[in-house]
Amino acid sequence: MEIALIIIVSYLLGSIPSGLIVGKAFYGIDIREHGSGNLGGTNTFRTLGKKAGMIVTAADILKGTLASALPIMFGVDGQIDPLIAGMIAVVGHMYPVFANFKGGKAVATSGGVLLACAPVMFLVMVVVFLLSLYITKFVSLSSIIASIVAVIYAVIAKEPLLIIVVSLLSLFVIYRHRANIKRIINKTEPKIKWM
Repeated sequence: MEIALIIIVSYLLGSIPSGLIVGKAFYGIDIREHGSGNLGGTNTFRTLGKKAGMIVTAADILKGTLASALPIMFGVDGQIDPLIAGMIAVVGHMYPVFANFKGGKAVATSGGVLLACAPVMFLVMVVVFLLSLYITKFVSLSSIIASIVAVIYAVIAKEPLLIIVVSLLSLFVIYRHRANIKRIINKTEPKIKWM
């Protein structure tokens, strides 16, 4: 019973459309109608500015962290690993029931899962992301590079479940950025201007 509840709550946590809520509640804007149309932090930054972008990114990270903590909170982490609960939240973030199953690109929420389950890996990913962002000015490319580095880190750590989950999360990130990859190849992907 607890495991089923954790799965449901994890998905629902992931489904909370932070960008949509912040945009509509504080700016009167549906960010799905602006920029890339995505509900994640990047489009929020571009559409609503730095403050809203940081709030949405933090909220999306928190979704993954909270979902990963559920098995421990329910005392059943021996039956369902926190990584699995976190991954379910990432699926909820990508395909949210509260936003017609059209959500974000899995980056921040995946980061939140790692923050809870592998904090050192999370810090490494943040550093790699920021370095890549500084060099390339592409948020999408930096997200993909950070996800690939996470897989390499997991392989070096030699933890089977971590390797599997991180590999899946990385595939999610790459798949959700396929349009961005095409734009990078076509040299039409927008670059950030604040770094």
